[in-house]
Amino acid sequence: MKYLASFATAFLLSAGAFAQSGGYQLGDKVANFSLKGSNQQTTSLSDFASAKTVVLVFTNNQCPYAKLYENRLVTLASAYASQGVQFVFVNPGVGDGSETLQDMASKKYTFPYLADEGQSLSKQFGATKTPEAFVLHNTGGEFVLKYKGAIDDNAQVESGVQNYYLKNTIDAMLANKTVSAGDKRATGCLIKKY
Repeated sequence: MKYLASFATAFLLSAGAFAQSGGYQLGDKVANFSLKGSNQQTTSLSDFASAKTVVLVFTNNQCPYAKLYENRLVTLASAYASQGVQFVFVNPGVGDGSETLQDMASKKYTFPYLADEGQSLSKQFGATKTPEAFVLHNTGGEFVLKYKGAIDDNAQVESGVQNYYLKNTIDAMLANKTVSAGDKRATGCLIKKY
């Protein structure tokens, strides 16, 4: 009987882990999508066909971790913009009652900030936390997922960061090198499903 109970527990835990790993996997081609932005304009992935790399970051205005990472991400976006790297923020909280497009419009980013109303894009990517980064490499007009997960290894103290996962991934792709850390568990707030 103990064996059966242990087996059932192990099965349920592995099934739960498998269910949470949905969405695109590393190396998958990413389908085009369109979302409305904080500027009331619709933006599509295909709009960035001339970019070498697109960095999607699922984030919001409420999560303390997202707030801690905001300046780091804006700095990265600025540093890499001239090298063909396009940053896009995606807010999966619009529509659950906690945030609106007007709340998003208060952020004056130099790159798109899109509302994932209905959370179709976050489900498509398998995003579970904010902030969580997904790096797409443009290969002949098709975007391929090369990295997903954490921005770095220290959300609380920027000066204490030892591993810059997102930055290192971007650098490797711009140098046409293999991405060494393709999937790092993101640290952040769980995306509230609605």
